[in-house]
Amino acid sequence: MTILYNNSLQKTTFFLTGFQGLEELHGWISILFCSIYLIVIVGNLTILHIIRTDVTLHESMYYFLAMLALTDLGLCLSTLPTVMGIFWFDAREIGIHACFIQLFFIHTLSLVESSVLLSMSIDRYVAICNPLRYSTVLTPARIVRMGLSLVCRSALLIFPLPFLLKRFQYCRSHVLAHAYCLHLEIMKLACSSIIVNHIYGLFVVACTIGVDSLLIFLSYALILRTVLSIASRQERLRALNTCVSHICAVLLFYIPMIGLSLVHRFGEHLPRIVHLLMSYVYLLVPPLMNPIVYSIKTKQIRQRIAKKFEFIKLPRCFRQD
Repeated sequence: MTILYNNSLQKTTFFLTGFQGLEELHGWISILFCSIYLIVIVGNLTILHIIRTDVTLHESMYYFLAMLALTDLGLCLSTLPTVMGIFWFDAREIGIHACFIQLFFIHTLSLVESSVLLSMSIDRYVAICNPLRYSTVLTPARIVRMGLSLVCRSALLIFPLPFLLKRFQYCRSHVLAHAYCLHLEIMKLACSSIIVNHIYGLFVVACTIGVDSLLIFLSYALILRTVLSIASRQERLRALNTCVSHICAVLLFYIPMIGLSLVHRFGEHLPRIVHLLMSYVYLLVPPLMNPIVYSIKTKQIRQRIAKKFEFIKLPRCFRQD
């Protein structure tokens, strides 16, 4: 790919990258990504529709699930325009302000997802360890305040990043390694010291994802202690079964994140395609798999989806009276 630079262009434009070296296969690759995005959108909208329309699901557990679906949907939509733009139209150029806006939403929603997973672990802790106070502790008003606070926390922590990046002069190549904008990648293109960005980035990760993962682990340690104190084996299994979906969601979020961090830190010798695939796995696998996991493992969601498909499968004009 040949890109001609001039001074005015360098100040206002970055260039995104698809699967370099596989440009002739972008049409076929786009089919895979289009299918993934379609499944993500339909799956998360289905979860949201079922929770909104079924009053029996208006409980804290399902409110948090709706927050997770909204976050996954937002994360998917924040990368869709640039990813599919490259595959369909070879649209590699992105303005610096549009890049910073995309960066803000990607990082904010990633932190929100971590916070939602923490909120869901608190929900499971109260439901198992203090079931008699479940309805009084996790009231709808308190859940709304929790949701607003976790969104505000994430947005406020990410808000300085675009301004920290805007102060740099980018004298190096403006070609990014991915089909979307990320803070770590953009700051490496700066020609001045990036120590402030490094320190602030580590601070944000430590006080959000670091704290959230530690509290999730602590909540499950307390849940496990409570479950092991239950005399009946059947009751123990029933209590643990209510946590399976959330545990899967936690693993789907943190394992790709840890894998991507290890690849960035220790995988310089790995082929570039590995870095690309890990970044897509991190951003697309949780939104893709979370609706599937909750549809399979949560009985109430599974039954409602089955009823919807039963209605679609057998329209009224074909039903016997």
